[in-house]
Amino acid sequence: MMPPSEVVNRGRAVENPAPAGQGRVLSFGPFRLSPTELVLLENDHPVRVGHRALDILLALVERAGDLVSKQELIARAWPRTFVDESNLKVHVAALRKALRDGQGDLRYIVNIPGRGYKFVAQVRILEETDAPRPAGAALPPGNLPAQLGSVVGRSDQVETIVRLLSEARLVTVVGPGGIGKTTAAVAAAERLLARFPDGVWFVDLAPVTDPALVPTALATVLGRPVRSTMPTPELITSLADKAILIVLDNCEHLVAAAAGLAEALVRDTGAAVLATSREPLRAGGERVVRLPPLAMPDRSDGLTAAAALAYPAVRVFVERAIATRDTFTFTDAEAPLVAAICRRLDGIALAIEMAAGCVDSLGLADIARLLDDRFHLLTRGRRTALARHQTLEAALDWSYGLLPAPERLLFRRLGVFAGWFTTTAAEAVLAGDETRPLCVAEAIASLASKSLVVVDVAGETARYRLLDSTRAYALEKLAEAGELAAVKRAHAEHCRDLFTAAARDWNLQPTAIWRATWQPLTDDLRAALDWACGPDGDVALAVALTVAAVPLWLELSLLEECRVRVDRALVSLEQAGAAESPEAMRLYTALAWSQMYTSTRARDTNAMWARALALAEAFGDVDHQLRALWGLWADSKNRGRFRDAAAIAGRFSALAKATGQMSDVLVGERMIGDSLHFLGEQDAARQHIERMLETYRAPRHRSDQVRFQFDQIVTARMTLSRVLWLQGRPDQALRMAAETVAAAEALDHPLSLCNLLAQAACPIALLVGDLDAARRWTALLVSLTTRDALHGWRTYATCFEGDALLQSGDLPGGIARLQAGVETLRKATFVQYLTCFLGQLAAGLCRADRLDEARAVIDEALTRCEATDEAWCVAELMRIKGEIAGRDPADTSAADWFARSLDVARAQKALAWELRTATSLVAHAQRRTGDSGRGSERGAAFASAVSTLRAVLARLPDDTSTADLTAARGVLEGVDTRARRT
Repeated sequence: MMPPSEVVNRGRAVENPAPAGQGRVLSFGPFRLSPTELVLLENDHPVRVGHRALDILLALVERAGDLVSKQELIARAWPRTFVDESNLKVHVAALRKALRDGQGDLRYIVNIPGRGYKFVAQVRILEETDAPRPAGAALPPGNLPAQLGSVVGRSDQVETIVRLLSEARLVTVVGPGGIGKTTAAVAAAERLLARFPDGVWFVDLAPVTDPALVPTALATVLGRPVRSTMPTPELITSLADKAILIVLDNCEHLVAAAAGLAEALVRDTGAAVLATSREPLRAGGERVVRLPPLAMPDRSDGLTAAAALAYPAVRVFVERAIATRDTFTFTDAEAPLVAAICRRLDGIALAIEMAAGCVDSLGLADIARLLDDRFHLLTRGRRTALARHQTLEAALDWSYGLLPAPERLLFRRLGVFAGWFTTTAAEAVLAGDETRPLCVAEAIASLASKSLVVVDVAGETARYRLLDSTRAYALEKLAEAGELAAVKRAHAEHCRDLFTAAARDWNLQPTAIWRATWQPLTDDLRAALDWACGPDGDVALAVALTVAAVPLWLELSLLEECRVRVDRALVSLEQAGAAESPEAMRLYTALAWSQMYTSTRARDTNAMWARALALAEAFGDVDHQLRALWGLWADSKNRGRFRDAAAIAGRFSALAKATGQMSDVLVGERMIGDSLHFLGEQDAARQHIERMLETYRAPRHRSDQVRFQFDQIVTARMTLSRVLWLQGRPDQALRMAAETVAAAEALDHPLSLCNLLAQAACPIALLVGDLDAARRWTALLVSLTTRDALHGWRTYATCFEGDALLQSGDLPGGIARLQAGVETLRKATFVQYLTCFLGQLAAGLCRADRLDEARAVIDEALTRCEATDEAWCVAELMRIKGEIAGRDPADTSAADWFARSLDVARAQKALAWELRTATSLVAHAQRRTGDSGRGSERGAAFASAVSTLRAVLARLPDDTSTADLTAARGVLEGVDTRARRT
């Protein structure tokens, strides 16, 4: 191993630094910067800053000691893109904070006014092989925000939080606004990453105004769908076995709802909860950590700079002052003034940062004097010291008063943004005559330097937001200025325009990119809708925004939120006499779509699809006609109306052919094939499905999953695998099911995977008798349906569990599970395959000699089939009816039922049912004839049954091995053995 090169920079450029980009690492202080990987490490741990900031840092470090112009840095970080100089200023400030520039004697980046920046620290070049690799590279999942810079003065509290979370699973960090609760909580959570393999998840509740949306906010962060008005039980179930830490930030305005959720999580799951609030949650088992003010000197007399920097409050001020004005120096002369400022601000971190942000325009003496004047005015006549919760407001008043008028206007109007925003968004919302002279980007950068705006430079574009305290203050000032309604309207109109573009791009952009672009705007969407639907809002704007927002709700599986918002918009349209409009058409479609899997159904889903279809036909909107026809078809199947479903599939296909859109034509082929399968026409069903699969090409960006709910190839192969099993090709069927499960898992589309597991993979494994595969796929279905609250398919899983128990010999357990599942399906409108499950239950009851119950259940199944034209499983139900009759000595109808079953199976070319019935027929005839099987009419019937079974077996592949084939061959071996004995 070669020793590191000891090239040291002492205020001049490193000798030949550029080649360090190839196999070299640049080292300074506790940091190492890899040019090849563009990774910054501090003490071997990754520092989370954006790649543009790292580009800037690399440009400076490579030319350490030399001036690098602003133009050069902008060209390096934003090649071929014009950006305002303020972007550079924001990224440099973020870098300084990440490097803790100015802490103690550490200095890294200095500004040469009007010209550029210079890297002034010593730099060494190390060989890549000598540079340690990042520690903890494989971090658990999560969304913990990056913590730029050090956590000053909170090490004791962070240690306490970490310790308490190992003793109790609910800890709340409490303190007044701006004290640093979020900073401490995130620092503690970072320390705990390795303890929670299922992730550390950060939920910012500041933008949430409705207590009912607290669990929804958590579900959204976790990527869980919300399908009911009370999602907490679904969340609890999905997190039951997870080692997870949930950080609930800014709980004070939603204390009761946050407390209820936290209690439920800690009581019923393995999750731990770390909350921040201005007051305790008062939840069961809660441990509270109160953040004191940052420590500061008690007095200023004789205080030196070195002594003052021992206090965290002073360190925060000095670091922020240097980040704001890199020529700031902290000497013994400044120490008393800074200490006095920190005392005046009660050691509140945010207030101190705001004061330090003014050093670029005010001297320390002016800051101290103006603060004293402001606080004296606010506390005049009081006999007690200023309460800390008032200190931040006073500091905000003071900082706001110091802003130039254009920046004051911008700051208060930025309060309309509920979440992160960009300079582009700010310009769109704040556009007006009075803002035209203002450079918004430069003003936002200035506000960020004063700690009035938070910056995130980790992505492609810098993002900004106001903290909860500063946003509330900004909105108050906006209302005082009489601008609240106008700015809220502008914000809502901007959101409408944004989400209209999002809806247009939904079918054009890759799903991951689309989600990453639009999901962060969820809080602003809610805020805009709340205003538009409120007493001072605009109904037309609310409707347009709701229509545009539908893709986001569906993509994020916020189905209950979609249902509620869309239903409200429809009521508004109906009250306004605009129920016959394109907007209504889109809303009816969204309402029906969202209601298909939500537990609360305020309107009839079938009626909603029918209404959407009527409007689509009236407006000539073919796309929505196809969506509505698909919805009516799916709803008819779900309700067991299979003849209706076939007719609707035909209408869909005819319309698709008229449009000439081949992908839609092939979707129609699949729908017809699926309908024919249920109606018992297996040959025709297979032809339609195979024709579709031969030429269908999946859309690039899930457009058919968007329009028709499922991945079409997965769904087609699902039906084909069932047909293959019925036609006597069990090995092909099981292999296709397994391959399609693997493909569906790779798609990351839970609806398609659940549909496949419930309707093909699990039932085919059970039909074949592969109990290992059946249990494995059923467990996967349980996991998915529990996580995503897909109640109908969860009930299917219960029935599959019961069937597996029956096949393994546990009759009581299997019957109980099947009875539970069947009873749930009886009460639901989602009744596909209920007849099949009834048949399995009847068969289990028959084997348990509970014949009266078995007879009632099988008769219910046959009656349902007759009423709904569900023919695909009638042969099997008739066979089970024969088995029940054969167990009753007084019932002589068994042979007739077996004969009818064989007729139906042959007519449908369902060789699998034919094999089962022929096997049952031989066993029944043998019981009736006796061991010899010779002589009399019964002997002839027995011989005919044996001949029938042999003929069926002859039509099956020799290498096939299933439970049914094993049973059939075993029966014939027994017949042959007894024949040899006699």
